[in-house]
Amino acid sequence: MLLFYFVPALLRCFMASLAMTTVKNITTDQSALLAFKAHIADPYSVLTKNWSVSYSVCSWVGISCGAHHHRVTALNLSSFNLRGTIPPHLGNLLYLMYLNISHNNFHGHLPNELRLLRRLKVFSFACNELSGNIPSWIGVLSKLQTLALYNNNLTDPIPNSLFNLSKLEDFALGNICSIPSSFYNISSLKMIRLSSNSLSGSLPNDLCNRLPSLEQLVLRSNGFFGQIPLSLSKCTQLQHLWLEHNKFTGRLPENIGNLSKLRSLVLGHKAHNSLHGMVLVFLRHICVMS
Repeated sequence: MLLFYFVPALLRCFMASLAMTTVKNITTDQSALLAFKAHIADPYSVLTKNWSVSYSVCSWVGISCGAHHHRVTALNLSSFNLRGTIPPHLGNLLYLMYLNISHNNFHGHLPNELRLLRRLKVFSFACNELSGNIPSWIGVLSKLQTLALYNNNLTDPIPNSLFNLSKLEDFALGNICSIPSSFYNISSLKMIRLSSNSLSGSLPNDLCNRLPSLEQLVLRSNGFFGQIPLSLSKCTQLQHLWLEHNKFTGRLPENIGNLSKLRSLVLGHKAHNSLHGMVLVFLRHICVMS
């Protein structure tokens, strides 16, 4: 008989405790975001008007929350004209999977506290004014699929720890002068976007063997030289190949025309790449510029 009263009471205590934990978690995320807001300049008052304790955190502009654990999972503040340095408080958003603060006016370094965001899949700070070295701690974000840091003032070298990101699919960097050979061992890569850097050297002959899932290779405005590898035809998933404004020479491999998924091929004029030969690409909607 006592058990009849005891079990429901225990269940009520458990549910109350769980509710308190959920509130605490939401409060943690709320505090982190409010500290972020207080630390930066918001000239359009987008966050000033919307990020308020009067509203649920999950309804704030740029915020998405998980349906099950009710924690902040996405922060998208792209093109809000925000200014300042990246505050360390973002490191408290432990359930964050999507972080996009691109196309703003942030400067300074990426804070070390961001290494705590172990659930991150998308990490984009492109088109800001960040400076310093590319942090080696990015390599501990083992679930990362997209890394976009181009159009900043981040400097070489690329830390070797980044090449341990076994799930990385989209890699976009700027202001770099060299790529270690181990870069081409990230077999999960689908998109390589390295426009307007100071890169040089030749493309590895076994590029497609090492990157079998490659869909987009954008190397425009660099200093790559040598021949375009014949083996490029083995990149059967390739959709976009942009190589203009480099120093490639020799005959353009005709077997590139056999890539059935190719949608755009941009080679530039002969003042930059000295390529010859003819590629016949029997595809609809393809843009071939040479």
